[in-house]
Amino acid sequence: MCIGVPGQICAISGQQARVDVCGIQRDVDLTLVGVTDEQGQSRIGQWVLVHVGFVMSVIDEAEARDTLAALQNMFDVEPDVGALMWGEDR
Repeated sequence: MCIGVPGQICAISGQQARVDVCGIQRDVDLTLVGVTDEQGQSRIGQWVLVHVGFVMSVIDEAEARDTLAALQNMFDVEPDVGALMWGEDR
């Protein structure tokens, strides 16, 4: 199963970003989407989908929050989903 986890970009250094995922900050690679958007603006503050350490796509905040809510619902039924969101079971 492949799941992209939403996070918000907090900082960028080179092609690496610090992304906040449910209060946990992770280092991810921005190579697939770039460090700036189509208007040349920094991606800091943007919501993204993260999979295996790479930002796969940029998403809007509503989609990010909906996906996080769905993952929380999955966690309620299957605690192993917690590893995706927090890096461990809660």
